[in-house]
Amino acid sequence: MKYLTEYRDPQHAHHLVDRIRELSTQRWTIMEVCGGQTHALLRSGIDEALSECVELIHGPGCPVCVTPASAIQNAIHLSMRPHTLVATFGDMLRVPGNHGSLLDAQAEKGNMKAVYSPMDAVQLARNNPEQEVVFLAVGFETTAPATAIAILQAAQLEVKNFSVLCSHVCVLPAMKLLASSKQNRVQGFLAAGHVCTLTGFEEYAGFVEQFQMPVAVTGFEPTDLLVGILEVVTQLEQQQANLINCYPRAVKRNGNHSARQICEQIFDVTNRQWRGMQVIPNGGLCLKPEWASCDAEIKFSLSDDDQQEIQTDCRSGEILTGTIKPSECSAFGNQCTPQTPLGAPMVSSEGACAAYYRYRNNTFTKDYS
Repeated sequence: MKYLTEYRDPQHAHHLVDRIRELSTQRWTIMEVCGGQTHALLRSGIDEALSECVELIHGPGCPVCVTPASAIQNAIHLSMRPHTLVATFGDMLRVPGNHGSLLDAQAEKGNMKAVYSPMDAVQLARNNPEQEVVFLAVGFETTAPATAIAILQAAQLEVKNFSVLCSHVCVLPAMKLLASSKQNRVQGFLAAGHVCTLTGFEEYAGFVEQFQMPVAVTGFEPTDLLVGILEVVTQLEQQQANLINCYPRAVKRNGNHSARQICEQIFDVTNRQWRGMQVIPNGGLCLKPEWASCDAEIKFSLSDDDQQEIQTDCRSGEILTGTIKPSECSAFGNQCTPQTPLGAPMVSSEGACAAYYRYRNNTFTKDYS
C-alpha cells in the first residue's frame, strides 16, 4: 500500500507493472467491475502490458449498458403519451430497446429531452405544469442520491407533475451472480471505487468470505488500478482471500452516511432485470410505497409485458458477463460502431465495446500516465 500516495507518478506505474510480472507464477483472471475502470485500463495499455500474467475480464460495470429493454420500452411508451415528457441522461437516448431507441421514438414524435441531472427534470416539470414530466433514472448506487434529492425537492415544492421511472441497479448482487455461475472464470475482483464512495466497502466482506475471492477497491488512475491488481495477484499467489481498500483517499469503510441516509428514505431494495442477465435478487432499487405518487410505474400503470429481450446480432449479454471480449464479436467494428451501434455497450461512453473501438482501433503509447 506504500504506492498509494504516488498514484499519478508514471515511474511508479512502470514499477508496479514489473512487480506484478515478477510475482506471477501463472496467468490470473481478474474482473474489473466498472466501465470507467475498463476505459482507464485500455487507454493506458495496462491490459496489454500485463497480458502474459493477468487476463482482465470486463464486467457489467456500465449502468447504461445494463438497463433492460423493458425500461426503454416503458420510457418510449410514456414519451408517446399525450402531454407527457420523458427526461433522461443523453447516453440513454440511443440505447436500443426491443423496438428501437428513445431517439428513434423522438423521430416518431415521441416527447423527450436530455438532461444533465434529475433536478433538471424537476425544473422542467415546474416550467411546464401542463405536462407530466417523467425522469428515467438509471445508474448504480452512485447516482441514486441525486434521484432521491430530486424526489424530495419535488415534494417540497409541491410539483405534482413530476415522477420517476426507476431503473437504478446495485453492483454487489451482480458480482454474486457472476461468482456463482458455473461458467465463472474470475479469480479476483477490482471493485468500483465510485460506488464504494457511497456504500462503503464493508458490505464486500461477506462476498469475500462466501466465495473466497480477493476483492480490491480501486480508483481510476492507472496506478490506482495497478495497485489493486498487485494486491489481488499477491493474495492469489499466497492462496489468500481478503478485502482491501486501495482507494482510501475517497472510500471509507462505511461510505457516505448522508447520501446513504437519503437513499434509505426514498428507496427499497428490489429484484431487478439487468440487460443480458437474468433477474438479479436484490439487484436494484425501487421507490418506497410512501413515494407511490412519484413512481411512474404506478402512476401510469406500466407493466413488464415486454420484459423478454429480442435476440439480435449483438452479443452484449456475453460481453457484459465477461464471457467474451468485444473484439470476439463478429459485428464489432463492422455492423456495430459508435455511429451505428447494435447494442448498449457500444452506445455508452462507459461501455466495453466503445472502449475497445476507441482504444484498439488507434495506436497509443503505454505510458500508464
